[in-house]
Amino acid sequence: QVQLVESGGGSVQAGGSLRLSCAASVYTYDMRYMAWFRQGPGKEREGVAAIFIANGDTYYADSVQGRFTISRDNAANTVFLQMNSLQPEDTGMYYCAAGLGIRWSRPSYYRYWGQGTQVTVSS
Repeated sequence: QVQLVESGGGSVQAGGSLRLSCAASVYTYDMRYMAWFRQGPGKEREGVAAIFIANGDTYYADSVQGRFTISRDNAANTVFLQMNSLQPEDTGMYYCAAGLGIRWSRPSYYRYWGQGTQVTVSS
């Protein structure tokens, strides 16, 4: 049974960095993409970044392009989100997801979800 375990969230000053990790208990054939979503206060859940597991192709929301980097360690069934130059608007609950990801930024295309890790950026 697939479980996603997240770590790395916390509180940081604007301009700082955090590195999130998400480890899958097992890898299954339907985990074609792994992605990070976030949900800020009063906001809908939005796609932040995604990675195509097979070849490492990456996708980013415009709001984080150039600041965030998603990567993978396939041997460890783990994905990472390196977040640099963090801004207060990056604050939210960050969720790891895995699934078919046909539309990478849409939550409905992901079957497996982590419980979330809080990221708070203060000004």
